[in-house]
Amino acid sequence: MDVQPLAVPTMRSPERWLAVLRIAVGLWFLKALVTKLSVTLLWGFLPLPTASERWLHVLPILVGKYGEGNPVGFFRDFMQNTVIPHSQVFAQLTAFGEVAVGLGLTCGFLTALAAGLGLFLVANYGLAVQWQGSAQQGFHYMLIVSLVVILSARAGRYWGLDGWLRLRRPGSLLARLPLG
Repeated sequence: MDVQPLAVPTMRSPERWLAVLRIAVGLWFLKALVTKLSVTLLWGFLPLPTASERWLHVLPILVGKYGEGNPVGFFRDFMQNTVIPHSQVFAQLTAFGEVAVGLGLTCGFLTALAAGLGLFLVANYGLAVQWQGSAQQGFHYMLIVSLVVILSARAGRYWGLDGWLRLRRPGSLLARLPLG
């Protein structure tokens, strides 16, 4: 009697599913285009993207709430003594950072750089709100894990500009850099 080995199921199109994950996470970050950015006219005629008035107003209020009960002492001090007094700067940085991560992941361009920046942002957001409950912890944990997978798998090489550059322009600087 011959014993047949069990067939090991294989993943079907893992690169496509990594691209779907990359795009979904990118779209989540890209929502900052609508919620945190606006356009200001420099000298009355030159359009310049900037943090929205709403985000400039809301950021110090949110950070104040996050800092009140945060048990992580060094991060509480950072939020209260650095972020709140310089909230205008941090509003600009978070708005532009989220948009950059969103564009990079959605388009699959400089994906490793975008995922790394996203990890930095999400780790800081997670430290700010982790004490508020398991929903906050779970959300940031899943986002961190997703970004680690995107970064590790170089998910921009499928359905992304990183892959297109590597295929069409293999000798270009962007194709040779380990950022995509």
